[in-house]
Amino acid sequence: MVVQHNLRAMNANRMLGITQGTLSRSAEKLSSGYKVNRAADDAAGLSISEKMRKQIRGLSQASLNAEDGISAVQTAEGALTEVHDMLQRMNELATKASNGTNALSDRQTIQDEVTQLLTEIDRVSETTKFNEMYLLKGDTDKVTRYLNAKDAGLDGTITQNATRTSFTMNALKLGDSITIAGREYTICSHYEELTQDAIIRNMTNDKYTANDLLNDPDTLNAAAVSGALIDVDGTQYTIVTDSAQENADKNTLTLSHIMGKIQAGSTAMYNGKTYHTLVDEKPTPAVPPLKDGDDIDDVNPSYITDLQAYKMIRQELGLANNIGANKENSKVDITVTDDNGTDLDLSTAQDTTDINNAKKVTFTFDKGQYTVKEDFNFSLHVGADADMTNKISVGIKALDTAGLGIDGLNVKDSTGAIATYAIDSISDAIASVSAQRSLLGAVQNRLEHTINNLDNVVENTTAAESQIRDTDMATEMVRYSNANILSQAGQSMLAQSNQANQGVLSLLG
Repeated sequence: MVVQHNLRAMNANRMLGITQGTLSRSAEKLSSGYKVNRAADDAAGLSISEKMRKQIRGLSQASLNAEDGISAVQTAEGALTEVHDMLQRMNELATKASNGTNALSDRQTIQDEVTQLLTEIDRVSETTKFNEMYLLKGDTDKVTRYLNAKDAGLDGTITQNATRTSFTMNALKLGDSITIAGREYTICSHYEELTQDAIIRNMTNDKYTANDLLNDPDTLNAAAVSGALIDVDGTQYTIVTDSAQENADKNTLTLSHIMGKIQAGSTAMYNGKTYHTLVDEKPTPAVPPLKDGDDIDDVNPSYITDLQAYKMIRQELGLANNIGANKENSKVDITVTDDNGTDLDLSTAQDTTDINNAKKVTFTFDKGQYTVKEDFNFSLHVGADADMTNKISVGIKALDTAGLGIDGLNVKDSTGAIATYAIDSISDAIASVSAQRSLLGAVQNRLEHTINNLDNVVENTTAAESQIRDTDMATEMVRYSNANILSQAGQSMLAQSNQANQGVLSLLG
């Protein structure tokens, strides 16, 4: 027996210390809910858990970012709903002003309401904001854009590129009817253009005077066609060269006598080709010639020359394509060419020879320009990492009256033509707002899917992090109970060990 070293007590004390440490850690895990409270608990698990926490918290904030983005988009889209309503009302007003039953004073009243609506569209654009960001007024920088080309309601084809436009129509012929600025006109010629010796043809080159048909070497030639057949207005004749061979009962006649059967409006068929006569030897056109020397009939202003019609078309195209353009660029310079690309000089008073030979006429001009602020752009960060793929860009055009191409819109004139052209400009503005609203709606739908995905990733990542970090309470409670029992047993054994050396006293007594 020894008294210097109580090894049993030392062993009991050491084991009790281990048990107390286990009990303490178990109590910590049970009270905190985490099985990894410090790096020593699980070094690798702690590192993985913290990376997951970074992702979870980043994705949670990204979901909130996307929700803020939806709020901003809904704010802009809600404002554009009212802009749409105002544009629809302006379309009604322009249609009303286009009606010929309105007096100038009526159109002034209509214009007053249009002006108020234009002002309100500008106010909505200037004041709509989200978190101090103006959504509809664009950026600070300005850019030049081009208006869509308009055909002024004329029958033709619009071809346009980025900055220029061409309007191509069939060339006008004698007797054609055309509607310009809502009024119908008939195409006539000057009297001095209809001389007895003139060859009057339409653009398919098959209309002649009877004299032209007789003498044109490309059609009939008396010396070369003896015995040939020709049909005039349904009657077939045999051509002979000698008058002694004529037999009127059998419709056998010389060519000159057959030509005498052709009147204005007659149809002759020879060698597979059809000829339509427009005038007889002394011209009597279907439409009256203009004898006063200008391009508009003094008695009936609806009778005009093709030259005057082209001038009027050029003017109306300029008016229709000037709506919404910058005031400094208000003049639309239009050049006129034929189907061969030859410039047609419409300033020449009565010389329409080059025009009469054209089959197509093309009006070419620069598109109307307007200055507008650049698009307002912002991006939403919808990810936990710094990748640019986690950015969702949102762009909103400057949707004031300038940006919509209706700045200074006017529906007031004496005829209603300007109001008619304004309908197309308003239609383009409605289409622009529709396109912007569609884009915002698409972004909102995308953000809703983004939020759903982010929340799903957060949920699953949280579950994975929980497996690493969270305490299994049932298992830990079993471990705690076991350590608690061991602790009590250790304390008892330590007490017993401390009493073991008391037997030495009996020896000393």
